[in-house]
Amino acid sequence: MPRPSRVADLPTPALLLDLDVLERNLARMAERARALGVALRPHVKTHKCLEIGRRQLAHGAAGITVATLAEAAAFAEGGFTDLTWAFPLVVGRIPEVIALARRATFRVVVDSDAALEALAPAARAAGVSVHAWLEVDTGHHRSGVDPAGPDALPLARRLAAEPGIVFDGLLTHAGQSYDAATRQARAAVAERERAGLVAFAAALRGAGVGVPALSVGSTPGMSAVERLDGVTEARPGNYAFHDFMQVAAGVCAPEDCAVSVLASVVSHQRGAPHAVVDAGALALSKDPGPHDPALARGLGPLLTGPAGPALDPRLAVAAVSQEHGIVRGPDAGDVAGRLPVGEKVRILPNHSCLTAALFDRYDVVRGERVVDAWKIWRAR
Repeated sequence: MPRPSRVADLPTPALLLDLDVLERNLARMAERARALGVALRPHVKTHKCLEIGRRQLAHGAAGITVATLAEAAAFAEGGFTDLTWAFPLVVGRIPEVIALARRATFRVVVDSDAALEALAPAARAAGVSVHAWLEVDTGHHRSGVDPAGPDALPLARRLAAEPGIVFDGLLTHAGQSYDAATRQARAAVAERERAGLVAFAAALRGAGVGVPALSVGSTPGMSAVERLDGVTEARPGNYAFHDFMQVAAGVCAPEDCAVSVLASVVSHQRGAPHAVVDAGALALSKDPGPHDPALARGLGPLLTGPAGPALDPRLAVAAVSQEHGIVRGPDAGDVAGRLPVGEKVRILPNHSCLTAALFDRYDVVRGERVVDAWKIWRAR
């Protein structure tokens, strides 16, 4: 059955991708990376979409970053030849790593002797060279070696010398940039990330360990960082779409958000302070959004109009169950008359990466026209 040609006629829930906004976002970040003097290796976990990844390469991306081996396999099959799996190596899945290393330049992340001791013999036995980054903790405190700790230099030395391993250099992720409330604070986080990685690289080089490259970056950090001296590449991902968290943090404006969820009002009882839409947790996720309660809009604010970029000033998804979304405003009058059963609304998700992972495809739109449908490679 052919897809409708108008947004208003799409079955719901649907994930809308505004092609004009996407193209602007991709071009803006590509230019930002060029101005900062770094290669761009976008994180495709945000979109999981071959068509978008190809557009990023067309804008000059040096390769891509993935979060899962399923993503890596899908993009390698789609013709992508330079991939970083930016996740601590899962030692039980090394055979899949070896298979990917046979068909592409496949880079893994190591932050422990145990991971290296599992990977290197497998690579040698298979007769392949596996590229590996040493992950460094520059303040996020999630994973990565402490550059000031006793394990960092010995592990870097082993990575650089181990047969079967190609040492790519140092990789870090300042995820704490998502907690920064102002551009100045984001810039400070990004500078600490840069300076910490550059200083550790200098220490390694001083100890005789060659460090070919330094990889940093997040969308909030890249939006505010003032310089990336000494860094070779950046790995932002969310910039392709943005979302309400980025809007609330001041990283972007609502009109810079490329994805939204189209939903239908399915229930509103007379006098009730809420309406129900057919976009629940399995369309929006349960990401609570901004950390500052003063900025929160539940599970995501409504947008004004089927193709409008502005946030509704009052209506938002206040709660979700598996398939139900509860839309409320400050009082019952906000819902009465505005959300009759059958009405279609657009919701700006709190976190577009999680929302995209809940759908099988994007309905690609320009204004109120549906112009294409693109597959989301979300297998696990």
